[in-house]
Amino acid sequence: MRVNLNVNGEDVTADDVWPGESLLYVLRERLGLPGSKNACEQGECGSCTVYFDGVTACSCMIAAGQAEGREVRTVEGLAPERGKGGERALGVVQEAFVEAGAVQCGFCTPGLLVQTDDLLERTVGAGLGAPGDAEIREALAGNLCRCTGYEKIIDAVHLAAERRADAADGARS
Repeated sequence: MRVNLNVNGEDVTADDVWPGESLLYVLRERLGLPGSKNACEQGECGSCTVYFDGVTACSCMIAAGQAEGREVRTVEGLAPERGKGGERALGVVQEAFVEAGAVQCGFCTPGLLVQTDDLLERTVGAGLGAPGDAEIREALAGNLCRCTGYEKIIDAVHLAAERRADAADGARS
């Protein structure tokens, strides 16, 4: 079957899709977007987290046919476009993860980035201020990391929240 969807702001079509195929498989193998990782295939680890019609979801649990006509934003879509060639720079959340040393093997990182972006949009972006440790832990509870011990991840979320708040304050000035 053919699946038409909007991925990272661009209308795309995936052909020869098996109806039971996962959205994750379509993104990685048919559309060439390897950012979302295939780890558990059971919706337990969060490595494949994407925005699905504006809500975070594990793409391994979404059948490709369910994505028809829907909007998907992947980790690749978090980076702002820069320049005439469409090359992308790192986004605020991505930069914070790198600077805080929250990236080790990198397998969980895409899901953590998407979930962090969502948390900061719901808090800092909504004018509610930066989230505290408990709120960060709750928001990231569905994302498993076996390398970092989470402290550097939490540090990265705080850093990204601070920068996002500073950017919002600068935009209001």
